[in-house]
Amino acid sequence: MSKVTNLNQFRKQKARADKKAQAETNTVKFGRTKAQKTLDKTRADKARRDLDGKERE
Repeated sequence: MSKVTNLNQFRKQKARADKKAQAETNTVKFGRTKAQKTLDKTRADKARRDLDGKERE
């Protein structure tokens, strides 16, 4: 005889695994430290200023 499987437990287990995978993806996509955010903003501002300084009139 085969072992009885509780489908509710299986469903919940799968939902937890999916949620954890989504959390990992979001961490990679959005998870940055304040220092990294500040550095990116500073670089973008400098690039914008450099480009504005080279505009032709």
